[in-house]
Amino acid sequence: MTPAARVQAAIELLDAIIEGARNKGAPADRLISEYFKARRYAGSKDRRAVRELVYRAVRLCGPVPADGRSAMLALSNRDESLVPLFDGSTHGPQTIAPNETSAETGVAPHWLIERLSISGIESDEAMALLDRAPLDIRVNALKADRGTIELPEEGEPLIASQGLRFASGTQVEQWREWRDGLVEIQDHGSQWVCEAVLAQPGDAVIDLCAGAGGKTLALAARFGNAVSLIAADTDKRRLGNLAPRASRAGAQVDHTVLLNPGREIEALEPWVGKADHVLVDAPCSGSGTWRRNPESRWRLDKAELVRFTKLQAHVLDIAAKLVRPGGSITFVTCSLLDEEGSGQVDAFLDRHSGWEAEGLELPVGRRRGKGIRLTPYHDGTDGFFVANLRFPC
Repeated sequence: MTPAARVQAAIELLDAIIEGARNKGAPADRLISEYFKARRYAGSKDRRAVRELVYRAVRLCGPVPADGRSAMLALSNRDESLVPLFDGSTHGPQTIAPNETSAETGVAPHWLIERLSISGIESDEAMALLDRAPLDIRVNALKADRGTIELPEEGEPLIASQGLRFASGTQVEQWREWRDGLVEIQDHGSQWVCEAVLAQPGDAVIDLCAGAGGKTLALAARFGNAVSLIAADTDKRRLGNLAPRASRAGAQVDHTVLLNPGREIEALEPWVGKADHVLVDAPCSGSGTWRRNPESRWRLDKAELVRFTKLQAHVLDIAAKLVRPGGSITFVTCSLLDEEGSGQVDAFLDRHSGWEAEGLELPVGRRRGKGIRLTPYHDGTDGFFVANLRFPC
């Protein structure tokens, strides 16, 4: 592909990504994969170059652009080397017309910028949400130790006891150590929110929104398989990935429970009022993960945010039914919006008399309301909110 053809390919992909964002269609990574699957002539250098152009444009444009061309024009305003590539050649984009409109740049759509500002995320703190994220791993303490493991590349030791950091794009999943379950890909912040679960050996711990089990496996490793783990989720496909992952990691998960949305408590009946701890890693807007999924800020709208906040309250209310007197809930979201963090905790405490927010000490993050918030700017992690809620005896 010529450089101009790469720009045109990026414009076509941006068109598809913008359409996917507006209509809740396929995510950017899948669209890029499918695009090149149908264009086998594009070599690996072409694919990397086009992907780079696409994500530079996505990160640059705040509101959803009108189309891919306006997004690439915005990028060309920042990178003058792209301007001559709008050359009208056979496979390149048309030349730039006088006064042609480019997409608006910024951190996010205007309404989201307002919500972030209300939540204390502004200026440099907000801009950091669109930096490129490094790749963090957790050495699996059930099989190895950070101090002695030998890996194909040398990572930067993190504050978390088994955490290592590598450059973005490091092919960890190609390593034998990953295939053998010695390491797991897990953001440094995610490793720390697992530390917030105040369990003891022998406790029953429910991971209520387990997904594919990343935090379930982290808890198994942290406690050396000495807690009884119950992983539950409404997504059959994702929950189905937990068993092979647990087997590879040597993690003991006592029960996996598939939940029926709206009737979750029926499947969880054996643990009602008996769980020592419930981890609620609740579905959310994902505003703390924009470094990894920058187009997701285009996919979020006000109605979707309302749906997430209602779902978070629903899941917290389920967790409250599961906890025994003296037990606790650890509430986590990968969001920096207060309505999905500190505001959600306040609303829970208003609904559930007797419950209390418990003091939480972590070597990362800063106090936000009755919990702790981690941000890319201050902590070099994905954005998280975490709080502990205790049901008194």
